[in-house]
Amino acid sequence: MSSSANMHHHLWAFIFGILGNIVSIMVCLAPLPTFYRIYKKKATEGFQSITYVVSLFSAMLWIYYAVLKTDAFLLITINSIGCVIETIYIIIFLIYAPKNARIMTIKILGLLNFGLFSLILMLTMLLADGLTRLTILGWVCVAFSACVFAAPLSIMRLVIKTKSVEFMPFSLSFFLTLSAILWFSYGLLLKDLYVALPNVAGFVFGVLQMLMYAIYKNKKQVAVVTTEEDKEHRYQENNKLPNAHDHQHVSGNRTTTTTINGDHVIRLNTMGSAEVHPIDLQIIVLDHTHHLENMQQQQVIDQQDDKVTGNNMEVVEV
Repeated sequence: MSSSANMHHHLWAFIFGILGNIVSIMVCLAPLPTFYRIYKKKATEGFQSITYVVSLFSAMLWIYYAVLKTDAFLLITINSIGCVIETIYIIIFLIYAPKNARIMTIKILGLLNFGLFSLILMLTMLLADGLTRLTILGWVCVAFSACVFAAPLSIMRLVIKTKSVEFMPFSLSFFLTLSAILWFSYGLLLKDLYVALPNVAGFVFGVLQMLMYAIYKNKKQVAVVTTEEDKEHRYQENNKLPNAHDHQHVSGNRTTTTTINGDHVIRLNTMGSAEVHPIDLQIIVLDHTHHLENMQQQQVIDQQDDKVTGNNMEVVEV
């Protein structure tokens, strides 16, 4: 009877594992529009690489864990696919990122994905064996999986700050939640605490994101994503503006340039789907406002000059 129950549990675990693989692949492919946009624009546009570097590191740890566990083939498949996809994302980022961002990404890759992973591999092989080694590695995997699941916190903060869900599409939040449910069930059926535990956090963050989407979905705010590293790129793009009487729409960048009283007014809309990474916002300031302020300041200066001229004329008359 006990053997039959174990077979039943393993069958359901296999089903949940297959479904978890399918949904997780969809989640891994979610940033494709972002990186296609980076390829088209030849610039990273404020996106950061840390999320993909940490995700790659986490997938490497889970492959190591699954190999030691010996009966976790479905963990090997999804994390191997994840390693390939995340590596492609990082290569694209390195090609088109500004110099400072490229150097920082290479440093993090060296320290985390090569240095720290090699250290964990060496220490677990030399200082532990058998079940102890698997237990230590399992808790290390839980810790870094929690870091991956904590990434949506920056997006949630961004949604609250902007009152907009442009950077948090519902589909991504839904599939993240579904993936967490499937992998939690897989770990629970196999009595694998290290697989089940981090997906509790994934489920909680996924539900919170969907609730926030329901709250802010009808609210819109115009904003543009920028970082210090992209200021030079922004400056170069602005120097390519059309002449004063031009009116141009650029569909690829979703940038609208119009002319008001001889001044350029630029409206930058967010592009494509969002990605889970920390980003900072700057509210767009129209050049026309600066023009009006300059006119007002000039009027004040002219009035002061008139008063001085009037006083000088009075002195001459006396």
